[in-house]
Amino acid sequence: MKKTILLSTLMLLVSMIGFAQDEDSPLTISGSVDTYYKYQFDQVTGATSFAQDVNSFSIGMANIILSKEVGKASFVADVAFGPRAESSAPGPIQNLYVSYAISDKVSVTGGFMGTFVGYEVISPASNFNYTTSYLFSTGPFQNGGVKFDFAISDKFGFMVGLFNEFDSYTNTSGGLDFGTQFYISPIEGLDAYINFVTSNDSGSQIDLTTTYQITSDFMLGLNVAKRTTGEFFDEEVGAGLNFNGAALYANYSLSDSFALGFRGETYKDEDGGILGDVSSRVNAFTFSANIGSGPLKLIPEIRFDIADEDVFMDGDDPTDSFAQFLVAAVFAF
Repeated sequence: MKKTILLSTLMLLVSMIGFAQDEDSPLTISGSVDTYYKYQFDQVTGATSFAQDVNSFSIGMANIILSKEVGKASFVADVAFGPRAESSAPGPIQNLYVSYAISDKVSVTGGFMGTFVGYEVISPASNFNYTTSYLFSTGPFQNGGVKFDFAISDKFGFMVGLFNEFDSYTNTSGGLDFGTQFYISPIEGLDAYINFVTSNDSGSQIDLTTTYQITSDFMLGLNVAKRTTGEFFDEEVGAGLNFNGAALYANYSLSDSFALGFRGETYKDEDGGILGDVSSRVNAFTFSANIGSGPLKLIPEIRFDIADEDVFMDGDDPTDSFAQFLVAAVFAF
């Protein structure tokens, strides 16, 4: 039944694109390039997704995004290369989707797209911190499928969609994920998203993401999430990827070219399927600065990760904590 609905929706999308008006906008090219140096005070392998090299001048990724609108139809094609890209997608394609505006309030999108779950994104050009949170690292990076967005008003909207298993171009497990998102903005400057995705194979994840622009210079953010995994991980992998946690973000701009930020996160690996063989909680504290007002920004950053079990490795020896310092350069265009 789900496959029939998905096929019918994609056929509808293609037919609507055929009736798009001839109003043609220029092809837009954007993207980013990033590189970093990281010094780790101990030779500990971190548990988050990116910037894993230690005591090395290293590269992140280069991504190029093409987008274009023709009448009510549009597309986005995003390809990326480098270690950061390789850790986030099964191939070089980060995003590849088409959209059609059925009305001023309703749009449909089909393809492979950055996930609607979570606070952070893959490109460091759109994050304040260069390293990523545990919540982002173990949540989905992309969703392949079809979704409908409903912009009811400036203060409320929602999305519903059917998707492949997490981070997959194609569906290999047989089942489809159902996903939904609710957006509310109860007061000026406060945006909140409630995200939910579930299937028999991938499991279920519920996620709350909020940002509150208290003043023009001061912003607070919050991400709270919980995931329970389904039959695929429990039976095929042999370990559930069950977790819960919360991350608090605080960013303050001292000038147009200098800002300070803090991310404090608590993260619980409930079954030992993510961080190690035992259940453990990790508390991570990240202090970052953003320097630069043009396309190039520098991100000096120091981070401390402390667990209640020896889930990290310092060479051949287990340890419960590590600290690291890095400087990243991110160029966005």
